[in-house]
Amino acid sequence: MLAATALLLSGCTEVGNAVDQGSRTADKVGACTEALGLADLNPLADPAKFKARAEDKEKRLRELAGDVQDQNVKNALLGMADSYVQVQKERIEDAGVVAKWVQRNVKKLDALRAACG
Repeated sequence: MLAATALLLSGCTEVGNAVDQGSRTADKVGACTEALGLADLNPLADPAKFKARAEDKEKRLRELAGDVQDQNVKNALLGMADSYVQVQKERIEDAGVVAKWVQRNVKKLDALRAACG
């Protein structure tokens, strides 16, 4: 009887661990999906709207980073958020500045894709 109880409890632990792992995977997939959807930002828009959208995206990326357990995904999300902070400080009217930001952001997006893969 004691052996059966021990076996039952160890099975519950394994099920609990599997559910916990599944939940972390679902969190990662959800965060990755949403973050990749946030990646669009039109630099040709009105500069005030552009900066406001960048601020919204930065905040949401930080929220997602706080919700995900996977450290690689968290770091990638925070890197993208930092990129949106940086673009808020730039002169958006300057095409060269926008081009450099887009290049940096593509690298951050690639890092997120790699972490999510």
